[in-house]
Amino acid sequence: MQLAFSSNAYMNHSIEETIRRVANLGYQGIELLADVPHAWPAGLLPERKESIRNSLTEHGLAISNLNAFMMNAVADPRQPYWHPGWTDPDPHYRAIRREHTKRALQLAADLGAPHITTEPGGLLTPDQTWQQAAGLFYDELMPCLELAETLGIGLLIEPEPELLIERFDQYLEFVDRLDSQAVGLNFDIGHAFCVGEDPQTWVAPMREHTVHYHLEDIAATRVHQHLIPGEGAIDFAATLAAIRQTGYTGWLTVELYPYIDDPDGAAKAARDFLLGVV
Repeated sequence: MQLAFSSNAYMNHSIEETIRRVANLGYQGIELLADVPHAWPAGLLPERKESIRNSLTEHGLAISNLNAFMMNAVADPRQPYWHPGWTDPDPHYRAIRREHTKRALQLAADLGAPHITTEPGGLLTPDQTWQQAAGLFYDELMPCLELAETLGIGLLIEPEPELLIERFDQYLEFVDRLDSQAVGLNFDIGHAFCVGEDPQTWVAPMREHTVHYHLEDIAATRVHQHLIPGEGAIDFAATLAAIRQTGYTGWLTVELYPYIDDPDGAAKAARDFLLGVV
């Protein structure tokens, strides 16, 4: 297992500076934010892509994942991360999410990232049933999966509290209708804990679907607020042991976007704690 850190904690720094800092802190990989200010696909010129590739090479970092979940560039007043969503009632608005995902897949191919992550549907409106929203998600996602297969890039769905797919049973129900080798699971251990699914008990059942892990801690209240590993209630020793027992050899990416005021401190504390547990 290899440790990476997500660049979404470094919103006050350029991606080149972020790469330098993450490497200097001892991480082996970095999750690139496909959003402002780092790598918004719709506005990323070839020269910027080349600069990112050069920075990765200079500092010896690999890309663990391309985070196409967050969309701060759109600046939706309702919530900047989740919108536009896959299940928005307005077809023109949810098309922004679809086309962003396609651009992110191409960016992943251009930069050498193995896969991208995306939101698991969106917020349901009061008049939407789960099945209706799942149908919209399916229709919008299929063109992206076709492109992912063509490019050889994974498209990972990340269950998220409050969104269409929160729990693993919902993930399994949804992907059962997808006939694609490109789709996979981004197992976020904090999100699982938030919805009452203690991660150490779900690692083994989901091993055939899991392609990538997000790590963060969550308080005992199970409120969705990312904490530095070791500062919450998740049993990291049991969870990491369960991951090792599955034979997983991929990336464990620490995601601490609330710590933009001191991302270096958060990244260092997380790495120190996790290496002590591993």
